[in-house]
Amino acid sequence: MASQHHDIDIAETHEKSGHVSSSAAIDGNVVNKGNNLHLPVSEKLQPTWRSYIWDSLDKSFIKFLDQVNVSSAFVSGMKEDLNLQGNQLNYLITSWTVGYVIGQIPSNMVITRVRPSIWIPTCEVIWSVLTIIMAKCTNVNQMYAIRFLVGLAESAFYPGMQYLLGSWYRKDELGKRSCILQASSFIGAMFSGYLMAATYNLGGVNGYKGWQWLFIIDTVISLPIAIAGFFILPDTPEITRAWWLSYNDKAIAKRRMELENRGNREPYSRAKLRKIFTGWHIYVLVFLYVLYNNNGNYGGQPGFQLWLKSEGYGVREVNLYPTIALAIAVVFALIFGWTSDSLFRGARWPPVILAGTANIVINVSLAVWDIPLGWKWACYMLGGLPNGLGAVILAWGTEICGSDNEERAFVVAAMNSMGSAIQAWLPLLIWKQVDAPRYFKGFLTMVFIAVALNSTALLTRFLQRREERRRERDSDRSESESNG
Repeated sequence: MASQHHDIDIAETHEKSGHVSSSAAIDGNVVNKGNNLHLPVSEKLQPTWRSYIWDSLDKSFIKFLDQVNVSSAFVSGMKEDLNLQGNQLNYLITSWTVGYVIGQIPSNMVITRVRPSIWIPTCEVIWSVLTIIMAKCTNVNQMYAIRFLVGLAESAFYPGMQYLLGSWYRKDELGKRSCILQASSFIGAMFSGYLMAATYNLGGVNGYKGWQWLFIIDTVISLPIAIAGFFILPDTPEITRAWWLSYNDKAIAKRRMELENRGNREPYSRAKLRKIFTGWHIYVLVFLYVLYNNNGNYGGQPGFQLWLKSEGYGVREVNLYPTIALAIAVVFALIFGWTSDSLFRGARWPPVILAGTANIVINVSLAVWDIPLGWKWACYMLGGLPNGLGAVILAWGTEICGSDNEERAFVVAAMNSMGSAIQAWLPLLIWKQVDAPRYFKGFLTMVFIAVALNSTALLTRFLQRREERRRERDSDRSESESNG
């Protein structure tokens, strides 16, 4: 530990004196981006043109590839082959969601004690193997059990990766990186549709149906990526042993988080848990994310696909056309991340208000239903727009809870977990398969949720600013007392 602090001091000395060593020169781009190691914590670091350019790609591609494949398989022959009836597709989706909800908070508590580079890839390997087992299921009860276990294994990934991003990136960088992570999720969902369209023609090869080949190929793609995670994930700056980071890289990463006032790892204690559960962070942020996560019918519910099927489109079109909505979600996820980091100077609430307002218009239109065909297509296509908000809201939660490492991990997991928990039962009430494709209750509910989302975003901003002003007053008081 002492040698690491010494390394930071060397870097600071070289930078101040104008003499840059060879090791410091390696990190010149980092320093020049406004991350000068000798700046006081209170000083605002100004972004440069480099911070407006995408320079990182973190992927949750395989998680969503293996998450949404059941909907693609359902409309591509699995329904008939397994004799699925009534709302059994909803129950399949809910089985996954229940496992996902149960695992998230325990997993993010584990990740503050166990190296992420071990925990996350291990869970990825497990769900990859379970995915290929789904190809051998012969009845819906087997599928329920496997989907639950897949959800349990996948629960480690998204909140865990958001925790990792918050351990490495600053406020003017975090929104972009979080949204790139989420955008790759949408790409995974898109790719599942493309794969199903392609593998449908493999039906009969080696005795497997087209939907079974989808699960097999998903595993072939996912497993090597999962294994690579053991060697690529960097853990957190204070414990990283990543082979691709120099000693000076690690020292600079630690100092950057000190400038952001990000807390280091500490043991969980009663006092810490009491602090978490008596503050406003966990309640308001969880409610905000619950509203976002249930503000659309694209969370595994194939509303667009079922409408297309009711209109007489074939398997290929039913799988391909909805990927346009996901492509739009990718674009807006990147736009939300870039603008919240740069144009809005780290403010997360403007994209939330924008997307919430758009979703009100979209869902009012679909609730009316008897609208021009072109506008109905536009509403389904633009329905993916609000999906890009998730990473922005999680980045917001990371920043608000940033000074306490364990609170940050716990609250981020609670946000995602509770959002999924509501999603486990709400679709059974408002997105009933037997109501497809009209879904009047579903679209109307989305309107009310979007209004609540906008209101809660404004409340969160008010509470955050009040907390920041209180900290500034306490800091000024402490400084005046020390000077006096």
